Amino acid sequence: MTLEPSQPTLSCFGGDAIYTFLVSTKLKRTSLVSQGAIARFLQTAGQAEGRGELKDALEILGRARGLAPGNPDILLQLGRLHGLNFDYATAGDYFEKAVHFSKQKTLTLSQAGKIAAEFYDLDLCERYLRRATEQQDATADTWLKLARYLEHARQMPECIQCIEQAVRLNPASIEIPFVLAQVARQAGGWEEAEKLFRSVMTTTDMWYRVQCGYELGAVLDRQGRYDEAMAAFIEAKAPFQGQTETFRLKREALFVKWRRVLAGMSAEVLQRWSAAGPQLPPARRLALLCGHPRSGTTLLEQVLDAHPDIVTAEETNIFHLDVCLPLAKARPPEPDAADTATFQLKLEAMEAAPLELLRRLRENYFRSMERCLGEPIAGRMLVDKNPALWMLISGFPRVFPEAKFLVALRDPRDVCLSCFTLNFPPRFEIQRTAYFNLSDIVDKYVEEMTLWQTLAPLMQGRYLEVRYEDMVEDLESVARKTLDFLGVPWDPAVLRFHERSQQKVMAHGNYKDVSQPVYQRARQRWRNYEKYFEPFQKKLEPFVKAFGYE
Repeated sequence: MTLEPSQPTLSCFGGDAIYTFLVSTKLKRTSLVSQGAIARFLQTAGQAEGRGELKDALEILGRARGLAPGNPDILLQLGRLHGLNFDYATAGDYFEKAVHFSKQKTLTLSQAGKIAAEFYDLDLCERYLRRATEQQDATADTWLKLARYLEHARQMPECIQCIEQAVRLNPASIEIPFVLAQVARQAGGWEEAEKLFRSVMTTTDMWYRVQCGYELGAVLDRQGRYDEAMAAFIEAKAPFQGQTETFRLKREALFVKWRRVLAGMSAEVLQRWSAAGPQLPPARRLALLCGHPRSGTTLLEQVLDAHPDIVTAEETNIFHLDVCLPLAKARPPEPDAADTATFQLKLEAMEAAPLELLRRLRENYFRSMERCLGEPIAGRMLVDKNPALWMLISGFPRVFPEAKFLVALRDPRDVCLSCFTLNFPPRFEIQRTAYFNLSDIVDKYVEEMTLWQTLAPLMQGRYLEVRYEDMVEDLESVARKTLDFLGVPWDPAVLRFHERSQQKVMAHGNYKDVSQPVYQRARQRWRNYEKYFEPFQKKLEPFVKAFGYE
């Protein structure tokens, strides 16, 4: 969920996010040492965060706080890191301290709300944004932050009231027509949304032009103006084309590591890991929901989340932080392990992991999950929705041999088209740059689904493939089959998943879609853009056949 233009970047995974943000705000404070020394602390903390070492980053920031105890920027970032580590109570405590010391309370409250959105505590986000608007010096920008949250939460009457307040304070704000366009789009006012998005695209502000390009493309698509929609998507991606080669090389390095781990995998290895299950009590009710992004994982997750005996987690990085990184450190890293974009486990590290370590990782994972969910799992089936297929080779079957696996499938051409039209947040750096042109998207799809085709024969009986099109055609049959696979009794509540979704404020970008009943319009959508797929049909053909989409 993006609440405002990316002034400084505060990325959940960005290595220099803390340093960039605090330097950009000029480190206003009374401190015991020079600003340069504090800046070095912050840069080191940012580098530790980039490696996924949140505890080290917290320790470094703690030392920085000792040098400048009343600095609201440091306090905000301490809250941010605790939030990323799913310690929301401590995050809130640091936010309160930041507000207490701040000489610009409205700004600090607004920043706290924005940061809370980054680690998906949307209740905390709303609380601070509302407090910011209660200040006497609340600006139009402050009101618009709250308006964008309310639009996301589908609280439209109050959203409009916030926009009206912003108009009174600054009628010239470029964000006003942008938010109004999003409101119109959510209400199905395609022509009005198009008009407003086009008016915003005349600005020189690159952030708005990119956002409007994606939004306009979606609006034109809904109107059946497919060539115009494609042109809008291409225009939105144009500013980033110079980055594609750099990240293509990073992705290829990542794929090389995947292949290396995959080469050592076998049915015997998985069976050996499975046999260790009785030595890792207690047995957990757990499933990993994965598949290529835009394959229907969100729809399936929302269906399952409506079941009273199931709790779902939505694309957290808990497994990476609490399992992958500690497990990888059990053996010396590869020479390029400092590059977090390509960091992967070695098969030897998984094989050699002592049972004591595996038990501790299991406990840490569930403890963090409960903190993240804000409720005890209490014996329910936990479904960890993470589309990244690499989790299958990065320790999940090793640490949780009792786990089951749900793999979402969808027509490869629809998957690639949907990825092309999606504006990934900046924090998903690799994924975002992979989706700047259809060629890279197709290559990424081929690589990831080849991984799955290699693994599937080794995992007989442990996985269930769920096709998006089957859910759309006959949701009840697919839901019954999935629940039976998970060992969960039937409950008709899963067929009314959209009613539950409407009551939730969801973090993912397709929140508008999953709050509706199942619809047909996303099936065979690629045919509207068939001419753009002609150069890639040969690459995708094996997967089209293998998954039954001929």
